[in-house]
Amino acid sequence: GKVPPSSILASAPSDKNLDAWRESGCRTTHCNLEVLQESTLVFLATKPHVLPGVLQEIRPAVGPHHVVVSLAAGVTLQTLQRLLPAGTKVLRLMPNLPCVVQAGAMVFARGGDAGDGEATLLKSLLSSCGLCEEVPESYINIHTGLSGSGVAYVYLFAEALAEGAVKMGMPGGLASRIAAQTLLGAAKMMLETGEHPAKLRGDVCTPGGTTIHALHQLEKGALRATVMNAVEVATQRARDMAKD
Repeated sequence: GKVPPSSILASAPSDKNLDAWRESGCRTTHCNLEVLQESTLVFLATKPHVLPGVLQEIRPAVGPHHVVVSLAAGVTLQTLQRLLPAGTKVLRLMPNLPCVVQAGAMVFARGGDAGDGEATLLKSLLSSCGLCEEVPESYINIHTGLSGSGVAYVYLFAEALAEGAVKMGMPGGLASRIAAQTLLGAAKMMLETGEHPAKLRGDVCTPGGTTIHALHQLEKGALRATVMNAVEVATQRARDMAKD
């Protein structure tokens, strides 16, 4: 809601990729250079292997007034700055899927020529899509393992929660809705209280109660170690992809 659709110009090779933009009231084109001519803030949302060709195409049109934001996984600020004119204001952004429901977790890093103004602009625009934090570039691959891929870990956990309830006799649809609300409420408490999750977990446990018995089973299944390992391997894979 911060930018009117008429102020947005989207470019893609095929009409199929532009339909959603048109439905939202945005202008569309098949010419990347047209975007550069009409816009100052330019988002590059291509597959990583496609990006070098796009940068080569737009390079002649990039000027000192442009702010270029890349969403391409694994493409470093150093690479972006090398493929664009010297002095270009470049930022690197990594969102996650829940941005589509304004509950995303995003991090960004700025290149050497992007100043506080560009960082503030990007953070202000993206705050309507969820949490947005500026970080050192080295954190971006960790964010991929934690949050980009982490959404899938949460879905797996939600599915398991619901299936446990189905096993005990609750209808599947109801179990899924309650599982989702449970995750939403727990996450909201973490964000709003600022408490460490261990403290909040302890608050739920009563001596000899249901929760501590259930947590014992999760510990026997090495839930924490398994999730930590998942974040580690996803982060390492993101780093490896950046080298490819």
